Amino acid sequence: MDDEHTDGYREPCAQCSAVDWGVSDEGRFYCRSCHNAIERTREVVDSTFTPGSSRVSTISKGTRSKRTERGRQWMICEGFQFILRNQANALLKLGVSPHFKDKVLCQLWRVYLQKSRQAYTHNPVRSSHFRVRDPHSDSDSASNLSGVSDSETDGETNLSSRDGPNAGEVRSSSDWSPCSGSVDAVSYLSAQLRRSRSLMTMRKTLALIHLALIWSHEALTLSDLLRLVNEGHVPYVNAYEELPDEMKLEGKDALIFRVESVPSHHAVHQEAETLLHFLQLPAFPPISRQSLLHPALLSLRYLSDANLPDDLHLWVCRLMEHAGMEDQTLHTANSLSRPGLPLYDVQTAALIVVTMKLLFGLEDHIEWDLSNQTGDQDHSDCDLTGDLFNLRRWYRLLQAALIRGQQRRDQHVARKQWKANKPLVPSRTKKCVVMKKRTAVFVCAGIAEQLQICFEKLSSCPAGVERVHPSSFTFCWGDEDRADGPSLHQKKLDGVVCLKDGGLTPRTSSYWHPALRACKPRRCRSHYSEVEATLPRSFVWLLQLFCFLLDVKPAYLYEEVLRVERRVFSSRTPSRRRTRTRADQDV
Repeated sequence: MDDEHTDGYREPCAQCSAVDWGVSDEGRFYCRSCHNAIERTREVVDSTFTPGSSRVSTISKGTRSKRTERGRQWMICEGFQFILRNQANALLKLGVSPHFKDKVLCQLWRVYLQKSRQAYTHNPVRSSHFRVRDPHSDSDSASNLSGVSDSETDGETNLSSRDGPNAGEVRSSSDWSPCSGSVDAVSYLSAQLRRSRSLMTMRKTLALIHLALIWSHEALTLSDLLRLVNEGHVPYVNAYEELPDEMKLEGKDALIFRVESVPSHHAVHQEAETLLHFLQLPAFPPISRQSLLHPALLSLRYLSDANLPDDLHLWVCRLMEHAGMEDQTLHTANSLSRPGLPLYDVQTAALIVVTMKLLFGLEDHIEWDLSNQTGDQDHSDCDLTGDLFNLRRWYRLLQAALIRGQQRRDQHVARKQWKANKPLVPSRTKKCVVMKKRTAVFVCAGIAEQLQICFEKLSSCPAGVERVHPSSFTFCWGDEDRADGPSLHQKKLDGVVCLKDGGLTPRTSSYWHPALRACKPRRCRSHYSEVEATLPRSFVWLLQLFCFLLDVKPAYLYEEVLRVERRVFSSRTPSRRRTRTRADQDV
């Protein structure tokens, strides 16, 4: 409450009991919480008053209708800046280094504003109608991420600032749209302008966060980021609710900030690639073998999560060397020399799948014969004291954990609250109807909450369960309470490898693979749905396991497996097209 304008008026509101009074343009008091207008008015003193003259007080004779506070003028990029700040702060609370936000994300956002000509340029876009211009012709360059020339900027970009980068320009603008709370909502709703200027969207906020995490060498992959978003640890759905009160979201703003679902891994990765080329960033810091994003170290995490033996990591590294995928330039993002952005998590999972095929066959016969040879003839599920890794035992253990994990994920989605506390209304004419429905929903939600508390008491489940902190692992293996099963990390692979010519060699002498001829990306998409019925069931199950860990589609991982196999067998694959999916290829 502004005491200077309300003269310290502290009476509670008759409707909502709040003590938060404001003064309208007519001088009438109204409640900022429920916009209830009262009879009290502010006394206005004539500016021509001189000592000794009589005092004149005037009272405004405006209408008694309620007036909604418009707030200050703001641009859409300011709203996205607040959302990016909140997302970055959420990641900092989860353990991400402050360098990620202060030195990387702020500078990427600064370069984006400059490239899109919304700030930090001699020729900013000030009108609500953006002019199409080739970003490559802009005199401003992003060749140096650490900073932009001070002569082209009015100040530092700070994601913690309450005022946006164009705050001074926005307040002086005169094209405030009556159909929205922001100045330039119409421009963001034009598909042509969004593509030509690469205007920010909610999905692009995740893409920009992903690029900043890669630049910072953080251990969070894209699948990790999306899992944090799905679990609610990083704001995305209904993220607009945390915007400042003076930034009113009305009308067409709802079409920009309203989100109904979390985007897929493939969609965010494509947005990140598009954003990478638009920003024309220099080469990212190299992803060396010591980096947590390199498959050499990232595979250790996935092997541990899948409860596979530690000895399998040696074979993954050998496969990387054979395929020429150990070079750091292959995993370093560079928009100038490499057309795409590396898929760190999916590529690492594909390397593990190919390694499993190399050692166990995974063609529905060889792997089970090898399991029989390692001591599973008695069909004893509790015989886990041996030193040899048995694929059948591992499959039974993981299948049970996979079913429980899928049930937990489905229950989380069912319990998730998708309705916003502050609903966005695309049209002002429908606002009254939406508010009435919202009141009814809140009443139903209160009844549902009371029923849930009663159910938890009857089921001996504590009502205030402490929120589980996010983890990089989906499963927990070991002897601890609530573990998904015993750990198999120390098991040996002696049952599937043998000593030959002074080195360890897989016992299997053949390797099957589908046709490896690459399709043209513009003409053809994934063929997984066509060939899935003909693929070995053990191979399909392994794909589904890693797809569950990464939360991606099986077709997405299948295509990455084919890319790894093309690199491994490119010089040894016959020129004729193989029509059988189980065609053996000598190793």
